[in-house]
This record gives sequence, structure tokens and C-alpha cells, in this order.
Amino acid sequence: MIAISLQSGSNGNCTYVETGSVKLLFDAGIPGIQAGERLSAFGRDIKDIDALIISHDHSDHVRYAGVYQRKYGLPIYITPRTLDMSENKYGLGRLNNVNYFMAGETIKFDNVTVQTIPCPHDGVDGAVFVISSNGKRLGIMTDLGHAFKDLYTFVPSLDGIFIESNYDPEMLANGPYPAFLKQRIRGPKGHLSNREAAELLLTGRRLKWACLSHLSNNNNDPETALQTHKEIVGDKLTLFTASRHTPTGILKL
Repeated sequence: MIAISLQSGSNGNCTYVETGSVKLLFDAGIPGIQAGERLSAFGRDIKDIDALIISHDHSDHVRYAGVYQRKYGLPIYITPRTLDMSENKYGLGRLNNVNYFMAGETIKFDNVTVQTIPCPHDGVDGAVFVISSNGKRLGIMTDLGHAFKDLYTFVPSLDGIFIESNYDPEMLANGPYPAFLKQRIRGPKGHLSNREAAELLLTGRRLKWACLSHLSNNNNDPETALQTHKEIVGDKLTLFTASRHTPTGILKL
């Protein structure tokens, strides 16, 4: 199994996962041309992707989903409520190949399963994902709201994870955001701090690596996030950061 974060942050999210012959894309928050060019740099063709799976209705995850389907022919997997809200907010345009799932269900692609897990982030019907194939398990877990109970069941079962590490509490408290937005970010339907993410990683007994994702542009930076995680997790696993502007390399399991 391999994975690439094509981009991660409030300016757009998109993650590629390949296992055997199955190729999946999670979220469509960056322009289709950009996603295609970034995949091409790794020798992958966006038109070969088997499914585009959407996590929730926020624009940085779904706004280009219609383009991905019309331009590249990608089947979309999405919850009904997420699609309704996304169409109302962003006008996704004509969609011809939509496959519905309910958060909590498992989607199957040949010998690959994608377990969808409901999460309390403030979308209408958000989900995070565990991809399983040939004994390997990868989590894509951002926009979590808080470290909810199910995470403590799933994280220990993972070999690799993209995990939200959105903000540094001190930077958020002293930063330029208005009080209501600061409260939303650190509230139970907002985002995980660096420390909260690192403490969750401590439960990951099988983890080989973690990619710190969805870092805030104003309330975090890669160096701060990595330092916090290393203070808490130590050298127990390899840490990467997902950029707001460029892809990671190929991360392998």
C-alpha cells in the first residue's frame, strides 16, 4: 500500500491511496488539473482512479468534486446529506456517477475495504476512513472535532495514519482570529491541537509512521507540530508533515 498527500490544509485537501490494482482518491479540495499534474509527477494517471471518496461538505474537501467526475470520469462516493449540502453551498454541477454510503458503513473495492467512521467535526455528516488490504491498515483522519471514543478503537489497529494536527494552543490564543473562531477551532466540533494528536498517536502500537496533516496556516507550523509530537511520542514512529502547497513523497506500508 502506498499513499500521497497531494495537499492538506484549509486551502484544499486531497489524498491518494494505492493498494494492488485499486487506486483511490480521498477528497477534492484542489483543482482537478493540479491533482492530475501532481499525480503525474509520481507516474500516476488521475483517469485510472477507481473512486473519489468525500469526507464532508466543507469546501476545502469537496468543491472540485464535480470537475473530477466530468473531466476525468471518477465515480464519487459520498453520503446523501453531504452531497445535498455541498450542492446547495457550492453548486457542484452535473453529476452522473454518484454512489452513496452512510457514515459507519464499509465500502469494498476488490480486496480493499474502506471503513467509514462518523466523526463530530462541524460538517453535516462527516466521516474519516480506514483503508485495509493484505493485512495493512491506513487511517485518513482529519477534521475530527475532538479525540472521540471510536478513535481509541481504530488508531491502535493502524500501520500508518494521516492525522489532523491543526493548531498550537499558544499560537491560536495569541493569534489574529476573532474570539468566536478561536472557540470554534478548539471546541468539540473543531480541530485537534498538536498535543491532542500526539497523545492519540501514543495509542498506536502498530504504527510505522504518522503524517501530520491539516496544519493551520496562522496557528501552527511544521516545526512546531513536529517538536510537540517528538516531545510526546519520542522516536517510536517516523513522522512526516503534509504541506498546504505541495505533495508529500510516496509513503509506503
